Amino acid sequence: MVRVPKLNTADAAAALRNPLAFIADRWTPHPRTVRRAALAALVMSVVIVVTGGAVRLTGSGLGCPTWPECTDGSLTPTTALSYHSAIEFGNRMLTYVLCAAVGWAIIAARSEKPYRRSLTRLGWAQFWLVMGNAVLGGIVVLVGLNPYTVAAHFLLATALTTVAGVMWQRTREGDGAPRPLVGKAVQQLVWFLVVASVLLIAIGTVVTGAGPHAGDSSDVKRIPIDWETVAKLHSVLAWIVVTLTFALWFVLKAVDAPRGPLDRTRDLFVILLSQGVIGYIQYFTHLPEVLVGLHMLGSCLVWIGVLRVLLSLRERPEAGVDLPGPSAAVTVGTRA
Repeated sequence: MVRVPKLNTADAAAALRNPLAFIADRWTPHPRTVRRAALAALVMSVVIVVTGGAVRLTGSGLGCPTWPECTDGSLTPTTALSYHSAIEFGNRMLTYVLCAAVGWAIIAARSEKPYRRSLTRLGWAQFWLVMGNAVLGGIVVLVGLNPYTVAAHFLLATALTTVAGVMWQRTREGDGAPRPLVGKAVQQLVWFLVVASVLLIAIGTVVTGAGPHAGDSSDVKRIPIDWETVAKLHSVLAWIVVTLTFALWFVLKAVDAPRGPLDRTRDLFVILLSQGVIGYIQYFTHLPEVLVGLHMLGSCLVWIGVLRVLLSLRERPEAGVDLPGPSAAVTVGTRA
């Protein structure tokens, strides 16, 4: 049995002053550990969105009618409240799990050798996004599930997923200057895809805010617009994204691009088709709760897929490493 060493006074003081530096001085995680920590934070950023959707779809949005307490004078649900309170309170508790995952990613990134400031900053960016969205979530409750604040709550969660996805990708790269793997024309096409995807997700929040799932009783105000009309616009944007993705795959094949961008584009295309099938079924079956929840999950996966396509267009070797041979960007850029 290994005896745990006791901390002397100097060590204890150092741990109190800067606990992250204290841990980093005594622990060097394997690169695989850092990647897994970043992936855990990314997964939890998706889980919190899906469970938040479950709160709304079960009509539990005001299961805890106040914030930061669940009820006046109690941090937890009381026996007088319904199962809606347990659902809403459970989602609030998952925020702590998300914080733990993000904290683990920060500690792992801070302890990695050599120290990578950019990676640690991405971890801290997630932390502040979680804190900001927690406060915004409280505002959502206090204003009675105002649909505009609900939409902002979802978009801020998407921002968290974005940063978590970038951090996960960066754990598998070096800190050298990024080198493009495709030409300017392909990069511009991907940026069109990114913009169209942002619009698709933003319009999706309007569909949610105008639709029948208010998150609580029918007394909750909705965005004053015909949700079916907005849903059709959402569908048009979805087809634009699908078309751009297929066009991108065709262009990447034509210019003989590296496997990375091709594989990421193929994955995105499959996700988009699955999401489209769910979207049309839920529309024609009058938005059943289960399918709406799956569609929210699909929204997260679509955005992660788009982000991976964007990040696959370049490589980042270790700082100071010069790869032999001609740059792939020159070859592919010439063909494009």
